[in-house]
Amino acid sequence: MNISRMIAQELGIRTGQAEAAVKLIDEGNTIPFIARYRKEATGSLNDEQLRALGERLAYLRGLQERKEAVLASVEEQGKLTDALREAIEQAITLVEVEDLYLPYRPKRRTRAGIAREKGLEPLAGILLAQNSLRPALEEAEAFLHEDENPELCVRSAEEALQGAEDIVAELVSDNAELRGYIREVTMNEGTLVSSAKSGAEEGGTYAMYYDYEEAVRKMPGYRILAVNRGEAEKILTVKIAAPADRILRHLEGRILRRGAHCHETITESLIRAIHDSYERLTAPSVSRDIRNELTERAQTGAIEVFGKNLKQLLMQPPIAGRTVLGWDPAFRTGCKLAVLDPTGKVLDTAVIYPTAPQMKVEESLKFLKEWIRRYHIELISLGNGTASRESEQVIARLIREMAAEDAVQLQYVIVSEAGASVYSASKLASEEFPHFDVGQRSAASIGRRLQDPLAELVKIDPKAIGVGQYQHDMDQKRLGEALGGVVEDCVNSVGVDLNTASAPLLSYISGINKTIAGNIVAYREENGRFVRRADLKKVPRLGEKAFEQCAGFLRIHGGAEPLDDTSVHPESYDAARQLIALLTGEKQAAGSLPDRLPEKLPDPKSLSEKLGIGEITLQDIFSELKKPSRDPREEMPAPVLKSSVMDMEDLEPGMELMGTVRNIVDFGAFVDIGVHQDGLVHISEMSDRFIRNPMEVVSVGDVVKVRVKSVDPKKKRIALSMKKQ
Repeated sequence: MNISRMIAQELGIRTGQAEAAVKLIDEGNTIPFIARYRKEATGSLNDEQLRALGERLAYLRGLQERKEAVLASVEEQGKLTDALREAIEQAITLVEVEDLYLPYRPKRRTRAGIAREKGLEPLAGILLAQNSLRPALEEAEAFLHEDENPELCVRSAEEALQGAEDIVAELVSDNAELRGYIREVTMNEGTLVSSAKSGAEEGGTYAMYYDYEEAVRKMPGYRILAVNRGEAEKILTVKIAAPADRILRHLEGRILRRGAHCHETITESLIRAIHDSYERLTAPSVSRDIRNELTERAQTGAIEVFGKNLKQLLMQPPIAGRTVLGWDPAFRTGCKLAVLDPTGKVLDTAVIYPTAPQMKVEESLKFLKEWIRRYHIELISLGNGTASRESEQVIARLIREMAAEDAVQLQYVIVSEAGASVYSASKLASEEFPHFDVGQRSAASIGRRLQDPLAELVKIDPKAIGVGQYQHDMDQKRLGEALGGVVEDCVNSVGVDLNTASAPLLSYISGINKTIAGNIVAYREENGRFVRRADLKKVPRLGEKAFEQCAGFLRIHGGAEPLDDTSVHPESYDAARQLIALLTGEKQAAGSLPDRLPEKLPDPKSLSEKLGIGEITLQDIFSELKKPSRDPREEMPAPVLKSSVMDMEDLEPGMELMGTVRNIVDFGAFVDIGVHQDGLVHISEMSDRFIRNPMEVVSVGDVVKVRVKSVDPKKKRIALSMKKQ
């Protein structure tokens, strides 16, 4: 099996690209490093393509290892034929390999195994041969015998015949070709059926699945995950219904020989064995396989959606240069506040009680006005948790009064609190804010989420950020690895300031693990700021390979080497300096270099040959010199800043509003329109053209124009449309 060729065909890339990527991965290079600095070798494969390639590489290598183990096992049994070896070697899925291995896999003591121990295998052979004119029971009488072990005695013809049928049933079930046929027909023509268990709540969460049936091949992932959860919570009974009659006719047609000269009872016995094989052995096994396949497919889709949502959330543009008030709303315990300067440093914290039961609104407003004047607060970052609606009412009044009294143009943004409580109670938060309680830490985190979402959200387990569906039903290891990869790609695409980045942020940089990240921070605290990227080599446990992987993603502002403040990799510094000299006559990447460079590279091919680097690398260096330390987040839509509040009761059908996409699921997108209840744009209302996936139209963080279709305040449901009228 040529793994690189298979991957290339699956991903629609050239075999040479796949081979180069596999080689680089095997050499210990990270995906971000390969995507950014080895484009020449891979033909510019991006991080998503490389991660997909890495996943398939792991699967296919695991498949190859399993094939080798199966071949060794069958050969050890002395049953490996050339045909079986070829079939196993040609298999392209683990399911195919396991089907082929099934007859040879060591089994627990089965009914067929016991019948074999009783010496009934020759009788099973007579049934399958279908060439006896004697009645089946008469043939069976020849196998009656006593034994020292009572369990191995055969005392009646009926018992002997039943044992022979059990052997036939297992042989039929173990036939890889027949099993493959049954699986294919069940997948293509079967239905998934769910029903309510006794005691299920009327109108409950899973009400639509109380009496439900849908074609297996058409069932979308979110419904598969929903019925799985309903089944796990013991509310639903779920099964796969297959076209059993058709399957049994096919099995009979394959096993019963036309024109066979045998007694009719032989045929009847064989038919019973075929039916028993399907109903008792194969159907339940195939149903489990299909349920597992559906679940894995659904999880893959959900993880993909989760990952894309997370990427959009992490890549929201930071609001730089603003003093922010982080506001963690609450009722009884009060609203926790934290003032952060434009760099994210906490200047002050406090607790106010404008919400029930205290309702100290006037006192809170007076305090807030004093703070705004003292610290020149420009923006309020309000968490969307408990008491957020009541806090928003206070903030709206504050904005009106400040505008009237001081002509202050104050604004606010509602940010997701997802994961804030996890962070505020973490060891990391206690180390970062040792003198703060969890409420103060949470308020600081909410403020920083607005100033720099990426830097703050990397401190939280990606699974706790809450931008997916059914994340708790997933394979947690697989989900964690996928989301960790998304965070890694985001952090490396932006790059980090080596002298200010936190250890959690550094730990996502290519080639840096948590230990090395901690060592970098410790080195910085002991020796002062880094002045050159090369100083990283002095950090304990950061060797040459780690330096190669991480250096290009770490920035040093105002250091000794101007190129250290760009994404140009140190391995390309000589080429970059030569390029600068050729284009400007100067030797340093200093001052207003972008203004002195031409708009486009003159004769890239000639320059590439002269500098001894590839054209792709040359173009990347030139682009970075033209726009040093460019932030890809600048291209993303900015958060919607608000100055007034709107209630759900203010909504009317037909009303047009601007909103921010907060979450995307298989069946649509949830949009924040500023009423503390996200509205749903169903996939059928997202575009005038047919779309299969909401992500064809929107991404998390997008600012979109929507029209209110319907409002149900009692159920807290808002239906929105993005279609043109």
